[in-house]
Amino acid sequence: MASRKMNVLVYSGNGSTIESVRHCLYTLRRLLSPNYAVIPVTEAAILKEPWTSSCALLVFPGGADLGYCRSFNGEGNRRIDQFVRRGGVYLGFCAGGYYGSSRCEFEVGNGKLEVVGPRELSFFPGICRGCAFKGFVYHSEAGAKAVDIKVIKESFKSGIVPQNFRTYYNGGGIFVDAQKYADKGVEVLATYVDPTDVDGGDGSAAAVYCRVGEGGALLTGPHPEFAAANLDPKSDGPDYPKVIQALTEDDESRINFLKSCLIKLGLVISQEESSVPSISRLHLSSQHHYLVPELLASWEDIITIEDGEEYIKGENDTFHLEKQDSRWSLNSLAESLPLLSISSASSEKEADQERGLGSIDRIVDYNAITKRIIPHEADWPGTKETPCFNHYSFYANLSKYQRESEGEAEEFGKMLIYGEVVTSTNTLLEKNTKLLSNVPEGFTMTATTQVAGRGRGSNVWVSPAGSLIFSVCMKHPMELSNTAPVVFIQYLAAIAIVEGIKTYDKGYENTPIKLKWPNDIYAQDPTKPGKKEYVKIGGILVNSSYSAGSYSLVVGIGLNTTNALPTTSLNALLPLHPTTTTLPPFTLEKLLARILTTFEITYKSFCRTGFDRKLEETYYKHWLHSEQIVTIESEGGVRARIKGIERKWGLLLAEELGWEDRPTGKGIVEEEDLA
Repeated sequence: MASRKMNVLVYSGNGSTIESVRHCLYTLRRLLSPNYAVIPVTEAAILKEPWTSSCALLVFPGGADLGYCRSFNGEGNRRIDQFVRRGGVYLGFCAGGYYGSSRCEFEVGNGKLEVVGPRELSFFPGICRGCAFKGFVYHSEAGAKAVDIKVIKESFKSGIVPQNFRTYYNGGGIFVDAQKYADKGVEVLATYVDPTDVDGGDGSAAAVYCRVGEGGALLTGPHPEFAAANLDPKSDGPDYPKVIQALTEDDESRINFLKSCLIKLGLVISQEESSVPSISRLHLSSQHHYLVPELLASWEDIITIEDGEEYIKGENDTFHLEKQDSRWSLNSLAESLPLLSISSASSEKEADQERGLGSIDRIVDYNAITKRIIPHEADWPGTKETPCFNHYSFYANLSKYQRESEGEAEEFGKMLIYGEVVTSTNTLLEKNTKLLSNVPEGFTMTATTQVAGRGRGSNVWVSPAGSLIFSVCMKHPMELSNTAPVVFIQYLAAIAIVEGIKTYDKGYENTPIKLKWPNDIYAQDPTKPGKKEYVKIGGILVNSSYSAGSYSLVVGIGLNTTNALPTTSLNALLPLHPTTTTLPPFTLEKLLARILTTFEITYKSFCRTGFDRKLEETYYKHWLHSEQIVTIESEGGVRARIKGIERKWGLLLAEELGWEDRPTGKGIVEEEDLA
């Protein structure tokens, strides 16, 4: 089994600032999507989860590195250091640069601002000393500058590297005597042009690359990840608009420098920068049209009326139930698109741009956007309204598969919400319990693109166009806990995905697809024919809550179907199992219908007889792990051989291995993900 490293983890816990994290996420997503999932993670994820096997880059943003020390000194830094030395890469901006050095000397002699001491990671073997330029004030733009940077072009083997550019600076350091550490694997990538206010020793290094074991760390004093478009000219100081203007003029050079840095770290840059997408309307429809007005009537108690308009104000999101005559109104959509840290618009055109309708591309606060639902009470949405999803095809295939099930599939997918661009299908349902508690069994939400998709633990599933993305709502009675424990729902979903793919139509039964415990879908890598190596193409996330004698479940699924990136897709697998006739490619609508009906059939069987021998045999038939040797992170990194899953509670069973992978006689019961 091969594991492509897809995750770019941006630390967002103790010590980091909200602004720095947002800038990191915004810029890195623009440059790296869809090749990677760029996601924030907390200290708990880095300390407790098996993130190293899937992490392509670990990023520590700006903030205060004493917070980083408090969270990671000891075991946390040991894990980070081990990750890098074994071939991983670390990127530290400003405070992340101080933190990655052997010693931090910040504002020495300056009272409460002074921070001095050794740092455990020590990727840069010397001192990071700051502030390089005077005037820093915590949580303020008062000391922000557009500093001129000279790039050492010889340090970059690829990329369009600028000679000089101005970049955002606010409190960063200088890497003292960096040139003297060349024999220890240190390369100077850029220097400050203007004289600094602290002694930088030999040179004035603003950015360095450090070879560390088999991996490396790239550390900066300034903030090349800060885009001028996301800075507010009305912030502290009368000269701040001039700073933004200077940064705007050099934005292309800044981006090229950052691209070159990411390439140096071994990452693959997107051919085209991803822009910030606008959230689309949600279309509510049903297999039977009369069910839509019935559902709307059942929502009477959760609907709030304001100025004649109907809203459902959920715990996380607000939903506006649009009237038929307003569905094509562009102005009403524009009013619900707030952005972060932007100035007031001076014209109608600028207002549209700031709301996300024009060419200005900025950080968007997606949680603040009102989500608009169009109920379709008499017909299904046409291709004009949903060009990326054919409702007629979906419902036709759903009816076909339901007839073939002989009454075992009747509910899942019968009512559907579709959005071309959403935050996360799981979040919109699971985080809004007022809405979730008032939808029927099998209620499904699907989307073409997610901008804030979620995964198990710290993970996120990359969901560009071409992925099948959906969440289905279920209610599992508490009374079934002894015979059909709720923990098995994720295994049933995995079975449904694999079985759904193989029974999609005649000829698809040999699609080389497998499931990985506990909730991932893997496919044979089509770029390595004959090697039987597998890469991840899908994931499952089950969120649950308990109320009134039953579990309310939201089962989220993401599956690469037609998109080649970030790993591979189902359609890329078709040539691996040639038949007498060429198989048509998978379509999202038909595959959604097939997986939903398969899931419902599997779930009903489970409710009757539990995870019996038949389901167990089906699960093992498709999984990757028989006699596989793995590393168990929760057991201190010991090696173990997988034996199966425990049938009562679904835990992984393994035996510990010792010298030369000989069994020690100790059994291991594992609850966490595998490394």
